[in-house]
This record gives sequence, structure tokens and C-alpha cells, in this order.
Amino acid sequence: MELNYKSLGQGEPLIILHGLFGTLDNWQTLAKSWAEHYLVYLVDLRNHGRSPQVDGLSYPAMAEDLHDFMEQNWIHKAHILGHSMGGKVAMEFALTYPDMVDKLIVVDIAPRPYRPGHDDIFAALFAVDLKTIQSRQTAEEILERYIDEWGVRQFLLKNLSRMKEGGFEWKMNLPVIHRDYANILEPPTQDGPFEGPTLFIRGEKSGYVKDEDILGIQELFPHSALRTIPDAGHWVHADQPEVLKGIVMEFLEKR
Repeated sequence: MELNYKSLGQGEPLIILHGLFGTLDNWQTLAKSWAEHYLVYLVDLRNHGRSPQVDGLSYPAMAEDLHDFMEQNWIHKAHILGHSMGGKVAMEFALTYPDMVDKLIVVDIAPRPYRPGHDDIFAALFAVDLKTIQSRQTAEEILERYIDEWGVRQFLLKNLSRMKEGGFEWKMNLPVIHRDYANILEPPTQDGPFEGPTLFIRGEKSGYVKDEDILGIQELFPHSALRTIPDAGHWVHADQPEVLKGIVMEFLEKR
């Protein structure tokens, strides 16, 4: 597996993993800031962005992809930051390969199972007939029938790519993501614990990390702390980028 990636800056490596339906571009603005101090790798996870579209989507598989990526790029140890689905990949990787993780940062996700919550998004994406739409505007109008939030529609439309021969395609492997969606709702498979320094970050307005999750977090990540960012939802990096940037830098620079 050769994952698509971009690298910026120099210094200690920091690998950033996006969430479900995301791409590495979602974190590019913050990556540029952190690249003033670190060698930042933005990675497209399997079946997302411009990484290979393959059969299967699970946390053990994505952790192995990350292991391969680090070996291919001669990265022996790195700071790992993951958001949402990417946060679970980061946890799975840290629990599986603890010696390859320096500091772990998990953004707005906990190591527990979640209930399904993306039915409207799947319905909207499958409603877009890629063979007949003539513009991105048409695609957005279709998405709007299912999804009220403008920001969510724009986030999803970043996956829409115009083909050289004409027409459109999804960058993501939508059929496999939909088929294996239940795997994404599951917790990391490894028991742990991961003994390295770990920071969990949650949005104040998000319900993804609850107070009752703290005990489970501490069992798997005994040297962890939890920070809450005010006026931020699940997309913490979009809602409060400057606050998130500062919290991450403070954690990484602490010795």
C-alpha cells in the first residue's frame, strides 16, 4: 500500500490523519503553521482522497497502511495526530506499534463504539448520479435535498473530481466505505495500554467525547490528558483553528 501524502517543513515528523469522507487537504492550513517547527506529513487514508481504492476498510488495515507508510518513508518514530476516524486509526496504531509513536493526539473521538449517524450523508452521496451531472452546482443542489448544513455539503464536495475525459467521479471509494461503515463505528481492536504521552481534544459543542468516556480513555492511555475547546463542534480544526494550533504546539513542545 502506498498512501498519497504531502510533506511540509522540517524537524521531528508529525503525521496527520483525516476523518471519514475527508482528505489530507482538510488539514493543510494548520499543517502549514506546524511545518514551521516540524516535518509534517498529511496523509490520505485508504479509500479516501488520492490513496488507493482497495477492498476493505478497518482499523487494523489502516494501522498497517500507516506502518507501511512510515517504513517506506524511513520514519522510525513520529508524533501522530488523528481526527475522528483518523483518531481511531491513530489509537489503533499507537496500541499496535507503541515504539513508533512519540506523542499521540486524538481529536474529538473516543476509543468506544458509536451509533450510526451518517445515513443522510450516504443517501445524499448515492443520490448524485455521476453519469449525468454537468456541474458541481448540480451536485450541491442534490446534496442540499438531504443535508441542510452548507459547511457539510462543501466538505463532501471536496471529494468530487472532474475526469479528464469528461464527467465526474468521487475521489473516495464510496461503495466500500458504505459497505464497511460498521467497522468505522467500532473501537480500536488492540487492548493496550499505550504508555506514551497522549492528548485528547474535544469540541465543547460536540457530543463525540463525553465525560463518561474519560475512564475508558485512561485505561487504554494512562498518560493522557483531555482538553476541551470552547465554541467548537466536531470539526474542531475548522471551528477554532487558532486555539487548536496553540494547544497542539504546547503539547508537542512540552518535554
